[in-house]
Amino acid sequence: MTAAPTALESTGEGATPAHALDALADLVADGDVVVLSGAGLSTDSGIPDYRGSTGSLRRHTPMTYQTFTHDPRGRHRYWARSFVGWRQIRGARPNAGHRAVAELQRTGLVSGVITQNVDGLHQAAGARDVVELHGGLDRTICLACGDVASRAALDERLRAANPDFGPRTDEINPDGDAELPDQVLDGFVMVDCLACGSGPLKPDVVFFGETVPRDRVDASFRLVEDAGCLLVLGSSLTVMSGYRFVLRAAKQGIPVAIVNVGPTRGDAKADVRVDAPLSNVLPALARRLADPAG
Repeated sequence: MTAAPTALESTGEGATPAHALDALADLVADGDVVVLSGAGLSTDSGIPDYRGSTGSLRRHTPMTYQTFTHDPRGRHRYWARSFVGWRQIRGARPNAGHRAVAELQRTGLVSGVITQNVDGLHQAAGARDVVELHGGLDRTICLACGDVASRAALDERLRAANPDFGPRTDEINPDGDAELPDQVLDGFVMVDCLACGSGPLKPDVVFFGETVPRDRVDASFRLVEDAGCLLVLGSSLTVMSGYRFVLRAAKQGIPVAIVNVGPTRGDAKADVRVDAPLSNVLPALARRLADPAG
């Protein structure tokens, strides 16, 4: 049976108490750590999450797979908004939390990274062999012929087709979809797949209502089952897509540590629970483990 979690609160001023780092470091120091990251890890890079303090789910209904594939108008609306929102996603840079995860992997303590994020920031920070559970916004896939292409190349084509389309927006969603008024959408021109001349094109990400490819799920389960510890970073674990790995770890008797601002669905399964900003906790953790006597 999993022990009652050690609940550790932040001071409210950005610092992480020493006892919080001690408990977390004790688990991570044994190595074979598998990271499961969510949108909360990327908020300090300017990408909002859906459910946390910057959560857009309260204001925005995310694109569903059913709408994208069956509603041409809805698909056109998505690409118009994504054309604008992509500029912020493309310009995002890894934050201190991403860099700390990459450093822990370089030192051999982290053996695998599974991310629910689609922003590519783990890889940009230097993490290797990242399992992108929900895909990546840096790629597109043609639903007609299956061709996978660069999102940057698509953006160049869209800029050429829409030289004057660029309404300002202050609200970007985690899937790169910007909030735009309906009256501006008709001016947007979508392009076809270069490979087959048809389409439609879809970002190579798993939309709400879409199934995560089985091979990614199986690869993630293998990582978790071989782990010495599952470290959950910045995920509320609200959806089963991520929560199932916590359930599997707990069932296998693998320790679970959760670092997140606010409660998560997995708190009852956690051996260590740290409620504090990730950009404070993770760099401090990396420093502590690089110099245990420090």
